[in-house]
Amino acid sequence: MKKSLVLAPIAVSALLLLTGCLNLSLGGGSKGQSQTPTIGQQLIDLKNAKDSGAISDAEYQKQKEKLLGGN
Repeated sequence: MKKSLVLAPIAVSALLLLTGCLNLSLGGGSKGQSQTPTIGQQLIDLKNAKDSGAISDAEYQKQKEKLLGGN
C-alpha cells in the first residue's frame, strides 16, 4: 500500500515533466495548423522591411505589385 502511495506522485511528476520537455499536449487544444498572413499583413511586413533598410525601394515596389496581383 505504501509503495503505491509513493509511486503515484512520482509517476504524475514524471508525466508532467515529460509533457513539458517533449511539448506533448494532453486533451484538446490547437491542432498545430498555421495560418497564412493576410495580404494586408504581408504589405505591412513588406513596408517595415523597406523602412528598416532590409530591402530596397525597387524591391519593395516589385514585391508590392506581386502581392496585389500585378505580377
